[in-house]
Amino acid sequence: MDQFENILLEKMDGNIYCLTINRPKVLNALNQQTLMEMDAALQQVADDSSARVLLVTGSGEKAFVAGADISQMQNLTPLQAKKFGETALAVFRRFETLDVPVIALVNGFALGGGCELALSCDFILASENAKLGQPEVCLGVTPGFGGSQRLPRIVGRAMAMEMLVTGRMVDANEALQRGLVNHVYPQAELLEQGLKLAAKICNNGPVAVKLTKELVQRGQDLDLENACAMESDLFGLSFACDEQSEGMQAFLEKRQANF
Repeated sequence: MDQFENILLEKMDGNIYCLTINRPKVLNALNQQTLMEMDAALQQVADDSSARVLLVTGSGEKAFVAGADISQMQNLTPLQAKKFGETALAVFRRFETLDVPVIALVNGFALGGGCELALSCDFILASENAKLGQPEVCLGVTPGFGGSQRLPRIVGRAMAMEMLVTGRMVDANEALQRGLVNHVYPQAELLEQGLKLAAKICNNGPVAVKLTKELVQRGQDLDLENACAMESDLFGLSFACDEQSEGMQAFLEKRQANF
C-alpha cells in the first residue's frame, strides 16, 4: 500500500477495503491533494482483482467529510473553481464506476462535498449523530461536486430542492425516512455493521455482484426497454462464469456456495 498524507487505505478481512478521509483537525475537508490521493487509492482497489467491497468513512467522531476545504476555495478564480469542481466530479464518478460495491459509513457531518461524496457511493450507512446537507447556497455558490444532480435522483425533486435552496441539514432519522441512507446505527457500531454487510456481499458470486452494480449504474438513466435489454444481455453473460454452475449446484445440494 502506498502511504498517503490525507487518507488511509486498509485491506481488511474478506477482501474488503476501507478508505478513510484522515484530516480530523479540519473535519476531513476535501482539498485538491486529498482528492488526488483518493483517486490513487481507487486505482489501487481497481487494480486488485481480489477486491470485493469498498467502505468509505471519515476519521474522528465528528465528521465523515464536513465539506470542501473553504480555505483553499475562497480565492479561486472562476476558471480555477470550475477546474476544482471537475476534479472532484471525476474522482466521485470513479466511486460509481468502480466494479465493486462502495458503501459510505457516514459517522458525523456530511455536508457539501461530504454529502456529495456519500451520494456517489452505492449506498449509505449512517451513525445516529450523522447530519447530511448541501449548504452551498449559504456560501453564495451552487453545489459543484454533483449534489444538484445526485440528490434529486435519490430523494426526489421536491425534497432535494428544499435541501438545496435552504441549505438545511437532515439528521440520521430523517435521512432514513427519506431514503437517503439505508440504515442507522450507534456510532460505536457503524464500522462493525459496515463490515457485516460487506461480508454478506462477499458471500455472493463476485462476477454476479459486479455485473449487478453495472446494471444499476448504467441502466438508471436509460428507458425501461433498453435497460431491460441490457439486463438480458448481462444475465446471459453471467452463465459463462464458473460461479453460475457452482452457485446453482450448491443450491440444489443445499450447501453454501464456494465462490
